Amino acid sequence: MKALSVRGNYVLDMIAGKKKIEYRTWYTKYRGDLLMCSTAKKIPGAAPGYALCVVNLDSVEYCEEDDFYHWNISNVRVIKPIHVKGQLKLFNVPNKLIKVISKDQFEDEIKPLIYQPKFRRKKRN
Repeated sequence: MKALSVRGNYVLDMIAGKKKIEYRTWYTKYRGDLLMCSTAKKIPGAAPGYALCVVNLDSVEYCEEDDFYHWNISNVRVIKPIHVKGQLKLFNVPNKLIKVISKDQFEDEIKPLIYQPKFRRKKRN
């Protein structure tokens, strides 16, 4: 399946239904199922380095106003999280690794993967 790396918090926004457009500086002719993978960047509340959902890439439109391509997505399906090394542009992930699961199962699966920074106490002088 074709895959795309995006910031982890953006992938979670897609899952929550808050993000329906992915903004890119480049165009693709590809349409159809697209595996959304969170980048390795440690963002609090996200799961760095994991593929988390499959979306349908419906259309790509250039917007002169903001000089970006709008990738219009729909039909978000959560999957059993799989560790993925992200890449630039579109890349391939074997279909056999991708398993669609329920939202309840997803919540249980993602909890231990969420990055929570450890805060250190300041030393007293």
